[in-house]
Amino acid sequence: MGAIPTQRETVSRASGAPAHTAEAHAQECARAHVTLLGSSLAPGAAREMVRAALADWAELGLPGTEQLTEHLAADALVVVSELVTNAVVHAGTDVEVGCRLEETGTLVVEATDHHPSRAPRSGDHETPHETPEYGRGLRLVAALSEAWGITYRPGTKTVWARLPAAGAETAEQVEAYAAGLGARRPGPAGTDLPGEGDGGPRCSGGPGVLGGPGVSGVPGVQEGEVPRDGQQALEGPPVLEAPVALEGPVASEGPTVPHGPESRSGGADRRDGTARDVRRGVRDREWLGRGALSFLAEASDLLAGQLDEDLVASLTGQLIVPRLADWCAVWLEDESLGRGAWSDDPGAAVGARLARVWHGSESHIEELRRALEKDPPRPRDPWRSGPAAHPWPGEALGPDGTHGAALAYRLVAGGRPLGTLVIGRTGTPGCPGFPDEITGLVEDLSRRVALAIGAARQYARQATISAVLQRGLLPGAVAEIPGVRSALVYEPCDKGGPSGDFYDLFPAGEGRWCFAVGDVQGKGPEAAVVIGLARPWLRLLAREEYGVPDVLDRLNQLLLDDATEAADAAARALVAVGPAVAPGDGPQTRFLSLLYGELVPFDGGVRCTIASAGHPLPLLLEPGGTVRTVAQPQTLLGVVEDAMYTSETFELRSGDTLLCVTDGVTERRSGSRQFDDGDGLAVALAGCAGLDAGLLAERIRRLVHEFGPRPPEDDLALLVLQAD
Repeated sequence: MGAIPTQRETVSRASGAPAHTAEAHAQECARAHVTLLGSSLAPGAAREMVRAALADWAELGLPGTEQLTEHLAADALVVVSELVTNAVVHAGTDVEVGCRLEETGTLVVEATDHHPSRAPRSGDHETPHETPEYGRGLRLVAALSEAWGITYRPGTKTVWARLPAAGAETAEQVEAYAAGLGARRPGPAGTDLPGEGDGGPRCSGGPGVLGGPGVSGVPGVQEGEVPRDGQQALEGPPVLEAPVALEGPVASEGPTVPHGPESRSGGADRRDGTARDVRRGVRDREWLGRGALSFLAEASDLLAGQLDEDLVASLTGQLIVPRLADWCAVWLEDESLGRGAWSDDPGAAVGARLARVWHGSESHIEELRRALEKDPPRPRDPWRSGPAAHPWPGEALGPDGTHGAALAYRLVAGGRPLGTLVIGRTGTPGCPGFPDEITGLVEDLSRRVALAIGAARQYARQATISAVLQRGLLPGAVAEIPGVRSALVYEPCDKGGPSGDFYDLFPAGEGRWCFAVGDVQGKGPEAAVVIGLARPWLRLLAREEYGVPDVLDRLNQLLLDDATEAADAAARALVAVGPAVAPGDGPQTRFLSLLYGELVPFDGGVRCTIASAGHPLPLLLEPGGTVRTVAQPQTLLGVVEDAMYTSETFELRSGDTLLCVTDGVTERRSGSRQFDDGDGLAVALAGCAGLDAGLLAERIRRLVHEFGPRPPEDDLALLVLQAD
């Protein structure tokens, strides 16, 4: 499917509207909005929307269009393309794209996706001479825009950028944008509180916080925006912000710390620093009274369920900066090195890596990272989670960051030290860097971060074990059979655990090849036990030249004997521990549905002997499009004692195709319907006449996925065997 717009809105001044009305609502009038499906065509559709909107606004002569230039329009197309590409690749959801033209000629571009747990890619690891498939990254957006940021809200994430008109004053544009969102203008010196509302502390002249009502009708510009370059805070409920720094010089409103040693005298610097510290203290107290509890609750929601420790570290930086600190860093400890990795000896190896560094200004991040890597935290008590002093990396922060305070918090969860969180705040000599309320709040946050890292590591361990186990339960390679093309589709439903479906295709000796497609009752460890028992026995019996029915007879008896032994062991355990046995701890029934066959190539075709034990029946597709079943239904393995199985033999001639599937295909649901209702699988297979094995397998897989509106809820496996 292409990037089909599901919603398109463009508002402009009607030709008959009074001029004064149009002027009063100019900012509302020049806006466009479209919702696109998350596909590779979405960036192109977004560019077309912006291009058409700019042309419409210019034709209508809306306020601000006189400032539009070809250069600004080209920048807007690049920015919207990068933002939408970022959303499609890293979120994979529908994307809401908005564009707005202000009276000053400034363009505001926004892209909103519905997967806020994935942080946008910054492009840090891109190679300088290649354009990766996910685009050029947000650094390009930062280079073209005067200000940009990210808004995290429940269920959505919006990345926005402001592109200034040629010759416009940056500070005035930022002020106009903040005013358009409902921000109060700064008051007299000494009374202006840029942190009013819920924005909390920020570095003067650095990132601020928006928290008020959004612009009516402009998607993605809502409360909770995290602006760049000194925008004022708004009133409104506290939300979760994640600032992104802008490279290069930044503009600011109100009193700021000067950038550059020659900008002011030392006395003026000290007076400005003192005034800044006073304002920051007021903002700290106001924000702590209003937003601290909601901040922790929203931080917990954002961190909960994250399954990657590096993503947890990244989100931690976004949570802390600029609300609670000017910068922060997260070290993650290598648990395999043990407690001995931490030492006070400066020359000792420290068992931690610097996973994330976050600063309100992107231009300081690399220098700060280098300085912190030279002096990692070495806590004397690895089990203490409270704050401890950390050396201030003043030289890495430029002339405005020569003084400040840094604190280190150990990340401990489940009795295990997992890493260290370090935060820093610029200040003046003799001024306390962090009030007690902030240090206590960060300590509470550090506990939540530690729990999230511990959960992510536990998941990673389980996923690794499951992956290793899964690889051991499935063949490392599928055998090649003379005169037969094969194709396989295998999609376990649970990516983090062993699947209940399995397959095999192997040589059995003396010109014979055998294949199997099976489905074990249940999933997880119980299924792994049965697969680990059945697949090696299939190979052993086949290589001992047992026929297809004999292999099923013996495998059935093997499963029954194994179940009896498991029941006896459970009974002995019950006698030993008493009658109190938890549900599910008793003996589990182990049965298996299996499609098993033997292939013997000969001149002109392949002789196939096959049997089905409680499994979906195999289908044979002839070159003319005729489809028929080639086996008879029989009892599941591991259920009936002394069951006798039979087999059918047929020949695969040139162009004939044999399709073997598990019930994840036939029982794929869409409401009350199943994929195989009314011989649906046979009908789908008949439509694949003329396709080779690989294309046929992919066609069936796609039809199964498209049958229902939601992803499949069962494991899926299918094997295609096609005679040359």
